[in-house]
Amino acid sequence: MTNFNNSKMNVDALFLGPKSENAVFFKEMMEYSVTEHMHWRSGYHPEDPEYLTTVDRYAPEYRDTLYRTEGILTQLSSKLKTTSIPWFSPRYMGHMNADTLMISNLAYVMAMMYNPNNCAQESSPTTTVLELEAGLDLCAMFGYNVHQSWGHITSGGTVANYEGLWVARNIKTLPLAIAKHPQAKKLIKDKSESALLNMQTSAVLDLIDELKKQKLFEEVRDLTCRGEGVEQGKLGKLLVPQSKHYSWMKAMDILGLGQQNIVQLPVNASYRTDITQMRQIVFSLIEKGEPILAVVAVVGTTETGAIDNVAELVTLRRECEICFGVSFYIHVDAAYAGYACAMFRDENNQFIEYETLIKRYHTEGIFPQDVTWPKPDVYQSFKALQEVDSITVDPHKVGFIPYAAGAICMKDKRIVDLISYHAAYVFEEVAEKNNKTDKQQNVLLGSSIMEGSKAGATAAAVWAAHRLVPLNILGYGKVIAAGVTTANWMIEGMNASEAFEVDGRRFEICAMSSPDFHMVNFMFKEAGNTSLEKQNQLNKRLYELCSFAAGRSYTNDFLTSSTSLTFEEYGDNPRNFCREAGFSDQEWQKVHSLYVLRAAIMTHCLRDKQHFADFWAELRHIFSGKLQQLIDEENKQSHSKQKITI
Repeated sequence: MTNFNNSKMNVDALFLGPKSENAVFFKEMMEYSVTEHMHWRSGYHPEDPEYLTTVDRYAPEYRDTLYRTEGILTQLSSKLKTTSIPWFSPRYMGHMNADTLMISNLAYVMAMMYNPNNCAQESSPTTTVLELEAGLDLCAMFGYNVHQSWGHITSGGTVANYEGLWVARNIKTLPLAIAKHPQAKKLIKDKSESALLNMQTSAVLDLIDELKKQKLFEEVRDLTCRGEGVEQGKLGKLLVPQSKHYSWMKAMDILGLGQQNIVQLPVNASYRTDITQMRQIVFSLIEKGEPILAVVAVVGTTETGAIDNVAELVTLRRECEICFGVSFYIHVDAAYAGYACAMFRDENNQFIEYETLIKRYHTEGIFPQDVTWPKPDVYQSFKALQEVDSITVDPHKVGFIPYAAGAICMKDKRIVDLISYHAAYVFEEVAEKNNKTDKQQNVLLGSSIMEGSKAGATAAAVWAAHRLVPLNILGYGKVIAAGVTTANWMIEGMNASEAFEVDGRRFEICAMSSPDFHMVNFMFKEAGNTSLEKQNQLNKRLYELCSFAAGRSYTNDFLTSSTSLTFEEYGDNPRNFCREAGFSDQEWQKVHSLYVLRAAIMTHCLRDKQHFADFWAELRHIFSGKLQQLIDEENKQSHSKQKITI
């Protein structure tokens, strides 16, 4: 990863802009990208004659085909402009989407025309190397040793989570396979099956080295789950937070591990995994002799932006290893907030001490003086990422890369040998590309990852973004801080907002305070209403008026998303927000669900206080209009019912 002083980087110059402010530059660079490719084609063996003559190109059928091509693109453009979601605008505050970096869009288009397939380096000599370099960029950001780790691009966080569980499963079965092999079993020294199922990840990977020395690895690997399958329940439980992404349910299904072997970890009032209850569950499983396949922590939940206490989880594993001789795999699902790790690293990729970090944030204008982020325990969670076994991160979320661009990073690259479907994976020539050696390994990515054919253009987009916007405090730190700042101001504005007076009715707006990241959950409440069911109906209708559900996206003046905070997922924790809004505990017990509007505040456009103030004033006006529209609908429905009664 390129390191340089990026103090003069202007965030506004990174994006096309909500009004296409950088249109001239973007158009010039887009033309450059296309023109370079055309020159590449025309320059290939110039002695070859042109395939098409001028006469051919002016034939009626030829011109007709071009005209029809233009017509179809015109139709497509019309459809896209009328029904697409305007992620680029600060008026959109919903899902984890925002404007994308110009450099990543341009790099994608440039590489796309060469149509590289990163399944194998033979079909993508350039972009396969870029993918591995981009993967190592992310490994370095998380604090992994780049000479020992590995990472690659996936289609999204779901596939990355699949791969995390895939390697956890295969690691768990390797010691059992060694016990079955006549020549290899001496390596485990008559350990019990229970001991084999509770080995440290690093210890299992050390066994791979020993097996390779004795030329037994391939034979033993055939005896693992990849060759013999998995006995139901044999490998133990997967512990995931109640706040988990649904991909974990799918992963247990796809990998044949069974959803019944998922143990859900309760969350606390901050919507993070409850450490006390997690400890109790882990110790209970150990006491019963039940292996733990893996424990998952979430860094940035999709509903509340909560960041689990990764440091406490790492400490718990160490405690289990010392006190009970029991270990387990740790995977962190940081699809949403993973890129925020860049905010803690200096220009030399060193993790910055907390007090120094906060001081730099304020003195260098990354955060305004009235915003202090992160909380100390959130800081410790990001610092502890270097200790976990694998991490999911999505460049297409807070990396501001176009879809589809997920990624997974693994602390120890030896792990790939357990899932690879060709000869033992060789990384050295690619990982040490900076040595400028001529020799280069023919990498077969498709044989070592979950996916097969994959767009090399995505790798180019991620790689280019990392070169322009370094993964440190002065690069991505500036970009991400803009959204965190706006989210803090948004919460303050909502909770200090005067009530909305509409047609003699009074509505208050309230937001959940102190999110770990920039996810803002908020709702409207009508004064005098004590029914939680009616409260949920009110906010559901407001969501419909402020979303794609309204039947118009481009012409809507504000767009957001929504979610339900239910008892099934969060226990009684949403009751606290209900109480703050004035609803009784009896109402919560009756409904057991709270419907809220949800906004991932990722825009970079409102980090100036005056810009935000102007936007907030406009947003209040919009909210008043939405409430008026809702009341008008209710009045119309009421009049219709009266007519029917008469």
